[in-house]
Amino acid sequence: MFWTIPTLMTWTRIIAIPLIVGVFYLKISPAEQNLIATAMFVVFAATDWLDGYLARKLNQTSSFGAFLDPVADKFLVCAALLVLVHLQRADVFVALIIIGREIAISALREWMALIGATKSVAVHMLGKVKTTVQMIAIPFLLFDGTLFGVINTHIWGTWLIWISAILTVWSMIYYLQKAIPEIRARAK
Repeated sequence: MFWTIPTLMTWTRIIAIPLIVGVFYLKISPAEQNLIATAMFVVFAATDWLDGYLARKLNQTSSFGAFLDPVADKFLVCAALLVLVHLQRADVFVALIIIGREIAISALREWMALIGATKSVAVHMLGKVKTTVQMIAIPFLLFDGTLFGVINTHIWGTWLIWISAILTVWSMIYYLQKAIPEIRARAK
């Protein structure tokens, strides 16, 4: 089940990356760049929920889809963070925390799979909350303006991305605490 509708939707998140980055090279006003990039990010990020829903609804779940889905999410978030750092809308320290955690937890999950202990690092609610906060903060920072004449998205996005960084560290500690007993028990 390599070419299913849910898997194709997951691929769109990866394909979206150069499109979102490319928006900032178009010869249009910065406000238009921000709006287009924000809209694209929101639409492509929404496919994360939709592809999972469709996979279950259409009975098109697959091990490849289960592998590709978090990879696509990580690529999309990391690319958006790098754009935000480049645009000086996010602190490089925040990007390092979030990207570093994603690499570390991916490596940890791979190691746990090798030793047959994947359940100890299964996705937890804390990781889902972290992802939700990131997926709100990033479009706010991409938009970088006033929403509905009231919400300063730069200020809100900055606060949310820092909260996301704190949740990122917290979730990494959580996963490491769950994994260490398994690693000690099986490592040679």
